Amino acid sequence: MALYITDECINCDVCEPECPNNAISEGDEIYEIDPALCTECVGHYDEPQCQQVCPVDCIPKDPGHVESEAQLMDKYERIMAAQA
Repeated sequence: MALYITDECINCDVCEPECPNNAISEGDEIYEIDPALCTECVGHYDEPQCQQVCPVDCIPKDPGHVESEAQLMDKYERIMAAQA
């Protein structure tokens, strides 16, 4: 399951540099997460780093992008292969 940023985002910019897949970017009004790049940090960390640093707890799992741990690992491996 990918993560997303709710409209409670205060644009503090602490999440973007924490994302190892560069899935977080500044949107028109708030930061956004690209579900094609979000692996919930599977392959990098045990927990999503953006959730760990968010001061307003506005980064839940996206019910519109449900993925298993195995699917997230497959996505991680595709992303890493494309970067090589």
